[in-house]
Amino acid sequence: MTDILIHIVGLGVTDQANLSGEATAALQGAGLVMGSERQLAVVEHLLSDSQTTMVLPAFKQLGNTLETLQREGLPQLVVLASGDPLFYGIGRWFANNFDKGQLRFYPAISSIQAACHQLGLSQQDVDVISLHGRPLFTLRRKLKQQKTLVILTDKNSTPSLLAQECAAAGFDQSTLWVCETLGYPEQKVSEFSVAELLETNQSFDPLHVTVIQTRGIGRVFPEFPGIEDTAFVTDKGSGKGMITKREVRLGILSLLQPAAGDVIWDVGAGCGSVAVELAYWNEKARVCAIEHHAERQSCLEENQQRFGVVDNLELINDRAPACLKDLPTANKVFIGGSDGELPQLLDQVWQQLPEWGVLVASAVMEPTRQQLLQFLQTHQSDAETETLQIAVSKGETLAGQLVYKPNLPVTLFKLTKQSCK
Repeated sequence: MTDILIHIVGLGVTDQANLSGEATAALQGAGLVMGSERQLAVVEHLLSDSQTTMVLPAFKQLGNTLETLQREGLPQLVVLASGDPLFYGIGRWFANNFDKGQLRFYPAISSIQAACHQLGLSQQDVDVISLHGRPLFTLRRKLKQQKTLVILTDKNSTPSLLAQECAAAGFDQSTLWVCETLGYPEQKVSEFSVAELLETNQSFDPLHVTVIQTRGIGRVFPEFPGIEDTAFVTDKGSGKGMITKREVRLGILSLLQPAAGDVIWDVGAGCGSVAVELAYWNEKARVCAIEHHAERQSCLEENQQRFGVVDNLELINDRAPACLKDLPTANKVFIGGSDGELPQLLDQVWQQLPEWGVLVASAVMEPTRQQLLQFLQTHQSDAETETLQIAVSKGETLAGQLVYKPNLPVTLFKLTKQSCK
């Protein structure tokens, strides 16, 4: 059976297809053309009577549909895209599910490019975000000082809802532009303040892009690693309870050195301060936060939404080490809690770590510290080791005077897995 050849053709932002000669040839040479009803209508005049069209199925059905077409011997297929198929478009799905030799891409002007050109924005100076099919609160990780955000939206991320998020994040002086039906005769670009969108009941064409220039004091969401303890929802309130405090958390982040492509477990995640920071600053890393206490799990969920880290933070409501076998293999692990099962947990984590994988663990109580010291000594031959103790005293006012109240010291252990020496 010969592999089907799939042409993915961007139409541009226009009511008339703006195709290159190669894209036109691909379109007219395919036996079947797939796209949305709107897209199929745009190219209808370019197709012959012998060609068949089909409304593009949802992704859940698309794979099976394409397998059926290939079994039936269809040699070539065109899939229509709105602009650039490989920039927040359908092309990514095809690139992840088919061999490169089966795919041909034909880019056109995207709505992102068109919006930037309408407003005179250099694309290298903007951050592009897709909220299409994603929770609105994923915007929160991008709301920072002096940013220009170009946003692909849906019915759950309307301009007024985006304005609400700006106001809640302390960027109430921001400017929003709504670029509707770009490339069509009825194209419209409108400028609004946050207050204008909140005070009026504006409606917009579903086919639009929103651009935000953030202005205001901000300070709600972090701009740099080291989130204040009081910013987290906890089981004890006001930065207390089961979270790793900021000064220790920064030490853990430094030891783990999270990077793009990492799979990181936070075992005994508590209310999630370490897991949230790992996910917040590293969009290309995948973080699994394991916590089985119901109240802490609830706080973890709230913190996930508060900081908008839904795409790359997975919450595991289960108990380690039993649940670890069902998780994606980690190359970096932080153990902050073990509920008395630390020796078994350490052994299981170490066995699954790949070479150069990193294990970081913390200890406050002496029995835990001794267990980690023993583990450290056992692995002198197959690990590069590091340990440090962090003792923090925080200033408080007592009888009108500044005093420093010491916290219990926390010992951190780092082991980097190597081949046996």
